[in-house]
Amino acid sequence: MPKNWTLKVDQFFHANSNCIIATAHVDSFPADLPLEPNIREPNRKSTTYKQIFESLTGEPEKFFGRSNGIVLCVNKVKANKTELELEILEACEGGNDGIVNGGHTVRAFEEARNNKYDLSKARVKVTIHIGLNEDDAKDIALASNTSAPVDARSKVNARGDYKFIKRFLAQLEHEEDIKFRIAYYQNQSGAPKSPQCNVNHLIKLMNCLDRNKYNPDSKSRTKHPPVSNTPSLSEAERQRLSSLLPLLPKALWIEQRLFKTIEEHITNPRRKKGIVDLASIDPRKNTLLPDSRYSFGFGAPADIAMPIIAAYRVFLDEKYNWIIPFEEFAEDFLQHLWTNYYRKYLISEKLAGNTIGSKICRNPVIWDNLYVCAQSYLNQQLMKMVSSNTKREELKLAR
Repeated sequence: MPKNWTLKVDQFFHANSNCIIATAHVDSFPADLPLEPNIREPNRKSTTYKQIFESLTGEPEKFFGRSNGIVLCVNKVKANKTELELEILEACEGGNDGIVNGGHTVRAFEEARNNKYDLSKARVKVTIHIGLNEDDAKDIALASNTSAPVDARSKVNARGDYKFIKRFLAQLEHEEDIKFRIAYYQNQSGAPKSPQCNVNHLIKLMNCLDRNKYNPDSKSRTKHPPVSNTPSLSEAERQRLSSLLPLLPKALWIEQRLFKTIEEHITNPRRKKGIVDLASIDPRKNTLLPDSRYSFGFGAPADIAMPIIAAYRVFLDEKYNWIIPFEEFAEDFLQHLWTNYYRKYLISEKLAGNTIGSKICRNPVIWDNLYVCAQSYLNQQLMKMVSSNTKREELKLAR
C-alpha cells in the first residue's frame, strides 16, 4: 500500500507539471522517508554529515542559504497553502520514490531533534519530482550526488549494472539455503565493511578463473588477473562475467578453504600462542567472508586467496567446464599448493620483514609459480586417469 508523509511549508511553486519546489520546515520534516533512489546511505562519521549538522545546529535560521537542499521522488502530491501531502510507493510496489539526494541532511535533522536543538527557525529547500520512472530517478540520483565524493561502486549500482550478480546470488541463496552479505554501494546498512564483502571482490574472484582472458600460455600481455578494482562495467564486461558466474561458488569455496587452512596453521597447539609466522596475517583483527557462515579471528588482505584461486583456472577448458570434476581434486590441490608453495612463501616474506599484504599478494613470481604448479599437477592427474583406464582395459581383455 502507498504511504503518505506530510511536509509543512512556508511556500511552494510548480517548476513544471511534474516538479514542485518548496520551502519546508526542518523541525517537522519526516525522518523516515525511504532512501530507495539514493545511491548511498548517509554516514554520520563523514565530514559531509558533520558539516551539515554543525551548520544546522549552530545557526539554524541561516540553514536555508547554506544547504543544497533535499531532492525527493514521489508518486503523487496533494497541496494546500501550508502543507504538501506526499504519496510514496514502496519498492515492492514498483516505486522509485523517496530521497534522491539529501540523505545526510535528513539524518542531521533527526539527530538534532533527538538532542533537543531548537529548529523552529530552520528551513530547507525541497525539490519534489512526481511520477518518475526508474531510469529517470537513477539519472537524477547520479547527477545530484556530486557535492561530496561518491565511490564508483555506488554509481555502478545506481545504474543497475550489478543486477545480474544480485539475481544469481538470490537464486543461490534459495537453492543452497545460505545468506550472502555483500555491499553494493557506499555506507550500505547491514553490510560489513570487510573488503571481502565488497561486490568488486566477487568480480575479482571471477576474474581469477577466466582462463581465456588471462592465459600465460597465450601471446596476451595480461597473463594473470589484476587485483585492482574494476567497478566500471560495460555491456561486454557484463556478458563476460555472466559466463563466469557459475564458477563463483567454486571461487568462494576455495577462498573459504584457504582461510580455514590459515586458521588451522596459526592456531596449531604445537605453536607458540600469539606468534604468527605468516606475512600479512594479523591475529588482532577479524575477517568476514561473503557467505555469512564464515568468520575468522584474524585479519588478512582481501586479495590473499587470489593467486591460489587463479591457479585453478588451469583445470578449465575454453567453455569454462572443469576438465576433471572439481570435487575430485579441489581439496587435495589446495593443500598441495599451500604445503609446497604458498605457506613457504608467506613464511619467507615474514622472515624478510615484508608484511604489506597488497604487495605480497601482487608479487608476479608467486602467481607464475602457482600456475606452473597447477599445470604439473593437472598433467599428473591426467596421467593417472590414462593409466587407470589402461589397466581397466587390460583387465577386461584378460577376462
